[in-house]
Amino acid sequence: MNRKLRMGMVGGGRGAFIGQVHRMAANLDGKIELVAGAFSSNPEKSKLSGEDFFLDPTRVYGSYEEMAKVEAAREDGIDFVSIVVQNHLHYAVAKIFLEAGINVICDKPLALSLEQGKELRDLVEKTGVIFALTHNYTGYPMVKEARRMLQDGELGRILKIVAEYPQGYAVGDVEGEGSSAIANWRADPKIAGISNCIGDIGTHAHNLVKYITGLEVEELAAELTAFIPGRELDDDGNCLVRFEQGVKGIIYASQISNGDENNLNIRIYGTKASLEWHQEDPNDLIVKFANAPRKTYRRGNNYLGAAAQANSRTPFAHPEGFIEAFANVYLAVAAAIADKIDGKPAPEGGYDYPTVEDGVAGMAFIKACVESSQNNAAWTKLDL
Repeated sequence: MNRKLRMGMVGGGRGAFIGQVHRMAANLDGKIELVAGAFSSNPEKSKLSGEDFFLDPTRVYGSYEEMAKVEAAREDGIDFVSIVVQNHLHYAVAKIFLEAGINVICDKPLALSLEQGKELRDLVEKTGVIFALTHNYTGYPMVKEARRMLQDGELGRILKIVAEYPQGYAVGDVEGEGSSAIANWRADPKIAGISNCIGDIGTHAHNLVKYITGLEVEELAAELTAFIPGRELDDDGNCLVRFEQGVKGIIYASQISNGDENNLNIRIYGTKASLEWHQEDPNDLIVKFANAPRKTYRRGNNYLGAAAQANSRTPFAHPEGFIEAFANVYLAVAAAIADKIDGKPAPEGGYDYPTVEDGVAGMAFIKACVESSQNNAAWTKLDL
């Protein structure tokens, strides 16, 4: 490539937190340039957002349908689109751009339902378009080091996995004393889908397990609860999990865990050793042994594996975090798109970013959790 990749964005205009995160992540390594967008369903707001980003007014669109049509026809059209709209629009927007032959980076969850997710998977296969899902926690260097350790067998045979994502920001609403952000669209089934907490943050815990270990969930027993009065969708979820190869586990997510902030954690127990990683302290990876002192591996050091080193931007002792991890996903997708444009084959082992398959697995996880909970926590298989 002798130029930057041209990026478009749907959603993420003025006042949108996640849109700003995506733009910062895409811009971090200087390989991507935002050139077009439909930033709001309100054409005037979209226009104003385009002014904020100093875009050519002719490439700021009033609808994503118009954007896909016009950009696909341009000789200098976008190389990919970043989709950062609300959940219920992910499927429709992704479908339009896939059919237009435009590569896609989509915020999670993949769609509003498992059926929609499978349709998108089929469409990706049919069109050959690159599709990535921003499970951004896979971008942390020490998560990649944990994955390497599992692949190299350093933990031995895996016995048990515990992944949790507790937040406490909504606990005030349980007694009617708060006014938390849970009162927004994520609590509306028409917009968020069949789950709030498990669908929003529980899928991150599930994906983190899948990314590090490579194990699929076979079946689960879940109890989802809406502690906040009047809510249709869950704000807390607890799952017993049976993985492939006889591995057992627990996945727990919550928005009413008082005092927790963004406390995504994973612990993996093997016959030789175990490890744990904490998102709020992401530069450390702790490895524990039955008959030896525990070790703490630190980001940025040359004793780490190739993936961890390649996904670090600063030397040791200079902390990296959320935006850098997000940017690592964008960087991996950018490499795939650039190789596609240049007609280069994929490297051995492929590209390191979450795909549409990860999105379908997440939708199957959400559906199984909801169905299990509705049936008194009955064991429920995942429909992959």
